[in-house]
Amino acid sequence: MALNNIHHLIILSLFLLATLITSSQGDYRLWQDQYPFIRRASLFSSPKSSPSDGEKKEYDYIVVGGGTAGCPLAATLSQNYSVLLLERGGVPFTNINVSFLSNFHITLADTSPTSASQYFVSTDGVFNARARVLGGGTSINAGFYTRASTRYVKKAGWDAKLVNESYPWVEKQVVHEPVFERWQRAVRDSLVEVGIAPNNGFTYDHLYGTKVGGTIFDRFGRRHTAAELLASANAENINVLVHARVQKIIFETTGPKPRAVGVHFKDETEAQHVAHISKRRGSEITVTCGAIGSPQLLLLSGIGPKADLEKLNISVVHDNKYVGKHMADNPLNTVFVPFNKPVKQSLIETVGITKKGVYIEASSGFSQSTDSIQCHHGVASAEIGQLSTIPPRRRTREAIEAFKRNKKDLPHEAFHGGFILGKIAYPKSKGQLVLNNTNVDDNPIITFNYFSHPRDLQQCVQGIRIVKKLVRSKPFLNFTKGNQQTMDKLLNMSVTANINMIPRHTNDTKSLKQFCRDTVISIWHYHGGCHVGQVVKTDYEVIGVHRLRVIDGSTFRESPGTNPQATVMMLGRYMGVKILRDRLGRSAGV
Repeated sequence: MALNNIHHLIILSLFLLATLITSSQGDYRLWQDQYPFIRRASLFSSPKSSPSDGEKKEYDYIVVGGGTAGCPLAATLSQNYSVLLLERGGVPFTNINVSFLSNFHITLADTSPTSASQYFVSTDGVFNARARVLGGGTSINAGFYTRASTRYVKKAGWDAKLVNESYPWVEKQVVHEPVFERWQRAVRDSLVEVGIAPNNGFTYDHLYGTKVGGTIFDRFGRRHTAAELLASANAENINVLVHARVQKIIFETTGPKPRAVGVHFKDETEAQHVAHISKRRGSEITVTCGAIGSPQLLLLSGIGPKADLEKLNISVVHDNKYVGKHMADNPLNTVFVPFNKPVKQSLIETVGITKKGVYIEASSGFSQSTDSIQCHHGVASAEIGQLSTIPPRRRTREAIEAFKRNKKDLPHEAFHGGFILGKIAYPKSKGQLVLNNTNVDDNPIITFNYFSHPRDLQQCVQGIRIVKKLVRSKPFLNFTKGNQQTMDKLLNMSVTANINMIPRHTNDTKSLKQFCRDTVISIWHYHGGCHVGQVVKTDYEVIGVHRLRVIDGSTFRESPGTNPQATVMMLGRYMGVKILRDRLGRSAGV
């Protein structure tokens, strides 16, 4: 057999293996065997799909958004009640770009309508992404797992005992200790050497100093997403529909206060459906669509600033000026550090938690395949200097797509390095989200106002100064074989490498403040838009209406921990248990 044919057979075999493996168990069953309750949305009304579908028109709970919070919430509620979980994207299990660490950047670079990530650009000119797949952000993120601080838990008003029961529930199912590659070890040792001490070793806890955190990638580089938490659901009580795009929440408005009664959604064929919750006391709809999707859906459903809704001819259900307001994204700035030889690919595994309001993390080795070199990689971009040939004001989506198609191939050496990431922990700069139109599939208009608050800019400068110390530290120099790159050169490489639509300045490498402004990118930790006390109550019930909650990162005033996914998954489990216990007491059994 020709070598070319053998190569194709190997590729085909690997693809088939990827589709057959059940992520959470590591065996070779089809994912449908483990999750028989996950179906295409078009089967919702078909009596043939399940004998009970034609009979059960109402659910005790409808959860909109099968993401980081929605999956654990639905799995928990199903222990005692009927649950319908609606997810606008597909399943992650057969998507090799989602499932494997080596393909992490390809999903983010995929801007097609069927991609697991939905690309958007904020009005600030920063590229960003939102998940469009079961498992939500856990299906497209860098995988780092670390808990919120005890201060954060206390400030949020959560029950610490239940919090400490909910984190392990998640961790036992999807979290692993990282392999911890050489580059990450060098970063850890350098962080300790420059004073970000002590070395706290491997821990999920949020502790000042340097630590190694958990990861949702196992030792084989396979991702384990929040979708796998559905394996804990009561299969008799849960229905999960994928490719179910919820258009709006339906309200009964005849009483003294509007009451959520159902949702209107479209399936993958564009057919329309309506699902209702039971009239029984305690039944409700919970929105878990994330910091972009949740305020967007509330607005499309008539909850938001009256004047804005009326401009788009949306019937006002409840006038609330705070929906979509006080959005924030944690600014990220990166410095590219080239090495003299290839480095193994790694995502975030170690972090320096400073007392200056800055987190320092690192990634490396993106990527060394011919296919991936054709793509832009956002946070892990190494297209050094090439995009700068397009004037910033002409960097439209169409122009960037044309650039990607026509640009010169990059040498592998461009990827022989790592990125040091500096993230502002608690940004003071705030923005907003407003509707672009009434199409739920389109991105709303989002502004984050990066570095509009002077404190954020000061903290970014402090972070870059820490990076300066890192590249001069002994572990770093040993790793780069003593290659004494000047900091100005490294900053200049980072200025040209980062992809955003912000105009560059000639003094980028001389003024650290200008470097921060011009090279800001996102690490996808945006939050806000449905704040507690303004849009939802402390129990996450939406203010002004009955039977509706929002449970996800849109309710956060600050992003928890160094990376939020652990706490968002925890919150889904936490609120599911709390709702069941409030409703059933000890008989809840959770």
